Amino acid sequence: MSLFPRPLSQATVALRTLAPASKAPWIAFLPHIQHRTLGIPPQYLLDDYTPRYNLLTSIEAAQKRSQAYAHLSNCNLCPRRCGVNRYKTTGVCLIGAETAKVNVIAPHRGEEPCIQGFHGSGSVFFSGCNLRCVFCQNHDIAHQRNGFDLTPEELAEWYLKLQDTGNVHNINLVTPEHVVPQVALSILAARDMGLRIPIVYNTSSFDSLESLDLLDGLVDIYLPDFKVWNTSTSKRLLKAEDYAETARESIKAMHAQVGDLSFTSDGIAQRGVLLRHLVMPGLEGEGREIMRWLAGNVSRDLYVHIMEQYHPDAHVGKKRRVTTRRRKIVEGRGGDAEEEKVEEEVRYAEINRAVRDEELGSVRDAAVEAGLWRFCGVNEKGMFHL
Repeated sequence: MSLFPRPLSQATVALRTLAPASKAPWIAFLPHIQHRTLGIPPQYLLDDYTPRYNLLTSIEAAQKRSQAYAHLSNCNLCPRRCGVNRYKTTGVCLIGAETAKVNVIAPHRGEEPCIQGFHGSGSVFFSGCNLRCVFCQNHDIAHQRNGFDLTPEELAEWYLKLQDTGNVHNINLVTPEHVVPQVALSILAARDMGLRIPIVYNTSSFDSLESLDLLDGLVDIYLPDFKVWNTSTSKRLLKAEDYAETARESIKAMHAQVGDLSFTSDGIAQRGVLLRHLVMPGLEGEGREIMRWLAGNVSRDLYVHIMEQYHPDAHVGKKRRVTTRRRKIVEGRGGDAEEEKVEEEVRYAEINRAVRDEELGSVRDAAVEAGLWRFCGVNEKGMFHL
């Protein structure tokens, strides 16, 4: 409800004059006008917004293209640093240079309200990944490399279809870390075709600083996921020992480029960082460390989504056969023999359950205690951002 009464229209004044105040039957015939009150802090409210890629000069755009091709011939896009010439072979991600493998392109309404908005986010789900998360919630897309191959120009044409036909609020590039050169080239091509909506870079945070430098000026919203804190955890669950160190560097670089999340008056995010953390069973202590680090090293005004939708997936909970052998003494034969025992065990049993409310609450409490205050809450509805 607005704090200030709206002025009465001339028609309303006339109706009130004709109808007695005690009966006032005219109220039923007045059109209902829905008013929205958005609690966006003024410092994060934009009057209008022009995507960053549309502010590049032709010389800067040409330099970006040149950098993209150079990266593909000596790939150092992620901390794996394979160093391969992707025109001839592939590295850990198993994706070449000429195309990017895409699984799904469609308006998507499964993102945060400020990203999906009224009409959805124009999501492009890339196949493949430079991580090997054993619990991957998009395992069929990221690990199995299903999909179809698109050149940067073909990708650009899809961006325009999402904008013009889908009427989406943004182009949302999901798991693009291993195809950043193709993505950069596609954004530059789409810009020349008439793209005019923000670019969202939806990442695991396992990015190299060189990769983020290429994206500087092309991406409007960074959507990084800070997964785990401890080296031992990332080595076991992500198959990347240096994940946390890399994520810290990457998130700071992203924030240096675009700052804290800002919106236009309709509640749709246009520029900045929206950080996600998926709380996992038994790992709430790492989540608390992540929140403290974000508040102390990135920004206390960072927009944070503490997520609760973890469920066992991919390799978690699968059974495998384990064979154990031991020697035992054989009586009456004067020797010993080998005994073999086959058992089944559940893989990654420590995270083979849902997250408990107290685990989720402890991470949220740590975030508040650290000074973070801008949260994407579960009670948030589309078009409202408090």
